[in-house]
Amino acid sequence: MNFTFDELNIKISNAVSFEQLGEKRDQFHQMIQDFHSSIEQITIKDIKLINQIHDLFIQRTITLSEIELKGRGFGPPPVSYDFILFGSGGRQEQTLWSDQDNGLIYENTKSNQKEKVDCYFKELAVCIEQGLEKVGYPPCEGKVICTNSLWNKSFDEWVIKMNDWFEDPHWEHVRYLLILADSRSVYGAGILVRKMKEIYLKKASSTPHILDKMMHNTLRHKILLGVFGHLIKEQYGEEAGGLDIKYGAYIPMVNGIRLLSIEAEIFETSTLERIQKLKQLNLVPEHYALEYESAFTNIFKLRFKTLYKKENGLYTSNGILKAKQLTKDQREKLKSSLRIGNKLQKHIKKKIDSSS
Repeated sequence: MNFTFDELNIKISNAVSFEQLGEKRDQFHQMIQDFHSSIEQITIKDIKLINQIHDLFIQRTITLSEIELKGRGFGPPPVSYDFILFGSGGRQEQTLWSDQDNGLIYENTKSNQKEKVDCYFKELAVCIEQGLEKVGYPPCEGKVICTNSLWNKSFDEWVIKMNDWFEDPHWEHVRYLLILADSRSVYGAGILVRKMKEIYLKKASSTPHILDKMMHNTLRHKILLGVFGHLIKEQYGEEAGGLDIKYGAYIPMVNGIRLLSIEAEIFETSTLERIQKLKQLNLVPEHYALEYESAFTNIFKLRFKTLYKKENGLYTSNGILKAKQLTKDQREKLKSSLRIGNKLQKHIKKKIDSSS
């Protein structure tokens, strides 16, 4: 890539408004738009750099939000807090057009100060969400966002809610627990998120049948490879004939590796780092790990080739790749990666079933 982290860091850090930060993001996209036509040139190192830049945009948005609240008379943050990324942001796997999947966790406070503290973080969340929209990040359609009280709590409240989900693991609660597994602090010391994850992983290993329930949730996204080895294409609508790379290839692999990592009490959130850790702990044979790494890397790079658009100032994509965008070699490589994804799903089902 023809830019450096330090160069962009300076430009982003110097932005004094959300609008100016949005202009910097447009410039960032312009710098790398040629990668959509040359997918083979993208490396994992490039993708890591792109995610570091996303972090910078989010961090500067939060800083500007704190400044705005201070100007409105709220003062500085009353207690320490972590701003959490979930989803692809938590896994450091964002594409150029990722939406907002985030939350807040803040220190406990005395009861006579709680109302004031809660009010501050409620206002901060609104400011951050609106700021991120101006920078080009659309809010999560599933409402996994800091302005939703479900994802904005003090540490003790988070632990209570998390325990509720473990004790009543119906489908939606299990979905929430899987979302939490990918949590990563992008702003703050990270101590609160670390403590919460420690409790989460211990609870996951001690709650009967929770892995089985997580497995059923995890395996609901099917690999887009037919029984005869053909790629399953979209059948209807504007995307007919396209390939759902996000939900038919990327998400199944993410979900599978995440479930194995929860079982192993692994803190890492990046899929590739999780695979490495599973290999180091001898929980996945080395030849399987190499296959998973290769398949995931190929699929992840293809996500950067899916079509995106900027509409009303927001970058969005449906994760669909037109079949004609792939060469014959790329189609065969995708099929090979999907076969490995199928193997991963079968391995998970066998492993969880045998331990139930």
